[in-house]
Amino acid sequence: MKPNQLEERWIKFTVDIILLCKRMGTSFASEHLTKQLIRSSTSVALNYGEARSGESIRDFLHKMKISLKELRESYVNMKIQKGVGLILNTKDLETLLDENNQLISIFVTDIKTASSK
Repeated sequence: MKPNQLEERWIKFTVDIILLCKRMGTSFASEHLTKQLIRSSTSVALNYGEARSGESIRDFLHKMKISLKELRESYVNMKIQKGVGLILNTKDLETLLDENNQLISIFVTDIKTASSK
């Protein structure tokens, strides 16, 4: 997959998260976790954009590792919300969890490839 295609995939993932969060409840827990989910998921796309213009392999790897951490945080956040029933649209949630896992795999592969250079 080309970098532009990957970037579009990260952006779509972030947009889908934001759209899911717009339908969330207003309890303290829901608002807290939703805000954090939006922060972590948007960070992925933004850091990937920065990584693409990294000044060195080291800079690229640093940004990619930050993105990977944010993806993992997003995944755990969604699992928590699923566990306590804060996200009612389970079909969309399962789709996003699957996409999140696929994105983690892509990041891990990209980081391993760049590290071996």
